[in-house]
Amino acid sequence: MLLDDEVFAVLTAVVIIASVLGVAMVVRDELGGERFTAIGLLDENCRIGDYPRYAYPNQTLRLCLYIYNHMGKPVYWRVVYKVGDNTTLPTTNTTSPRPAIAEWRGVLDHGLNTTRRIEVVVGELPVNATRVALIFELYTYNTAEGRWEYTGRWVHLYISIRR
Repeated sequence: MLLDDEVFAVLTAVVIIASVLGVAMVVRDELGGERFTAIGLLDENCRIGDYPRYAYPNQTLRLCLYIYNHMGKPVYWRVVYKVGDNTTLPTTNTTSPRPAIAEWRGVLDHGLNTTRRIEVVVGELPVNATRVALIFELYTYNTAEGRWEYTGRWVHLYISIRR
């Protein structure tokens, strides 16, 4: 069966438009799209779930940090650990006012993630605290400005304090 010229022209146009849109979507995803970083807190076996529920002052807890980079380029990242409470949690715009206790750094290429085992000391507790938040804030290094920038990403874990 032969196609007449008009049907052939329409089919050719549809194939060309579909091809261009397909290539544009692939290129857009690789070059553009949403850029973000992510942070996750995992238990001592680097899994979601069996988190510590309580700790003694100055006790060391074993956890894992998960970091993901989808910024379209390699990033130098830093996670800052703090101990606070529900009044000192960070927001997407501001960091926790509590002092930093420890930090971890690394480099990740675009599209990659890392899981790092960490040990944190439950220290510098607010007076008479019975429950605290272990706070982990994610920063990336802005090479153009030569400074660390808070990403607005953080995780926290509430634990009860036993004395």
